[in-house]
Amino acid sequence: MTTTTSQQNANDQSMQSRQQVDSPKEISHDIVECVAEYVRHNPGYAALCCVGVGFVLGWKLKPW
Repeated sequence: MTTTTSQQNANDQSMQSRQQVDSPKEISHDIVECVAEYVRHNPGYAALCCVGVGFVLGWKLKPW
């Protein structure tokens, strides 16, 4: 089975792209950007989620 130089270059590039791993800092930055974009588009639903999480945490962590 023979492969051309362009096929070998494409295979090498795909292997390099698979081996590149984002750092945790880059991943967390991407997550924050994604959440911020979602909140810009759906502010009502985001506020409702925050109230719900606050209610559950307040209920579970009550001091009595």
